[in-house]
Amino acid sequence: MPDEYRAVALAGIAQLHVCQAHTGADWVYLSPPAVLEPGERTGRYRRGTDTLLLGADGESRISAEDLAVAVLDELERPGPDRHITVVRQRP
Repeated sequence: MPDEYRAVALAGIAQLHVCQAHTGADWVYLSPPAVLEPGERTGRYRRGTDTLLLGADGESRISAEDLAVAVLDELERPGPDRHITVVRQRP
């Protein structure tokens, strides 16, 4: 992992551990893909759990617009997992 990302990654891990310590609480933790950027809202994404997802192109990325769709979908129709990841899905 490049040094410039290390502090953010470690902070994210610490946040996840705090959530996991609250076993009786209703929470979900979203780990975004490696690249989050502005782009097109397609409504197409793949949901995973605690492993970094890669698209068919081998990249881990999603547009901010599709990440917003994924978050709203999770709020409206929660999945069974407390730790989720998402990645764009191309047709």
